[in-house]
Amino acid sequence: MSRKSIFSFTYFAIVLFFFLIVSCSIEENDEFTERVKISLREVGNQLLLSDQDSTSLILPVIALEQSKYRLSFQSELSFQPDDLVSIVHKNFRKSELPKHYRVEVVQCTDSEVAYSYQMSVDEESTIIPCMSRILPKNCYTIEVRFIRRASSLFSKTTIAYIMFFSVLILFALIIYKRKKSETKDQSNNGDYIKIGSFQFYAGQNKLIKEAVEISLSKKECELLEIFVANPNQIIKRDELTKRVWEDQGVFVGRSLDTYISKLRKKLKEDDAIKLTNIHGVGYKLEINKD
Repeated sequence: MSRKSIFSFTYFAIVLFFFLIVSCSIEENDEFTERVKISLREVGNQLLLSDQDSTSLILPVIALEQSKYRLSFQSELSFQPDDLVSIVHKNFRKSELPKHYRVEVVQCTDSEVAYSYQMSVDEESTIIPCMSRILPKNCYTIEVRFIRRASSLFSKTTIAYIMFFSVLILFALIIYKRKKSETKDQSNNGDYIKIGSFQFYAGQNKLIKEAVEISLSKKECELLEIFVANPNQIIKRDELTKRVWEDQGVFVGRSLDTYISKLRKKLKEDDAIKLTNIHGVGYKLEINKD
């Protein structure tokens, strides 16, 4: 897989990942809103029945803002807070709605809060005042705000998508790093030094000229490296023998000349390169750059 393909795949996966997250969040929020509206309509129905009213209409439940909803009635009604708390709790539990919410009974005429309470799983956070005081017949709206919904922001499906695409992105990154490492290794192995029309691959002990590969022995390669590092300069025999053969302990006098001769034959295809013998001194790699 090429680097471009990896980047394209990763980009596509990230875009698709966020698209699905947003889609799941929207779908989940829409589904949540529908459940709240159905549950609140049933709350309104039971409140009217508790007030001996079986004919008045329940107005459409309105989503005021995120996690806040309003229940309205066609007619005035009266109810006891105890009934409201009990009816809301029962219906919210049946609809599997969050257990943390705040309820406000608002007077239509002046928007003042006639009664309110807060429900929570934690006893310390639950506040239900004046449950026995009946609210007189009046025009009321009931507003419910769900709190602490962050913990249930992601559904199981959304979490599954997160895990799936996290694995995909991680997989793409692993492939990219591995490919990058392989490319780096290949790049290191592919480094060469230009010598006239030759490409000298010191790490691979070879010369290449016009797609023709010429193998070099280890000694030939070591000698050529020295010459290439010092082009057009005389390298003394003693220096060459010391640098190439000093670790071996034994040196045959004609070995240097033999390897120089082999190098000459392999470089003879390029007239711009000459491996010259400086009598009694050493050798020089002459490279004509014209």
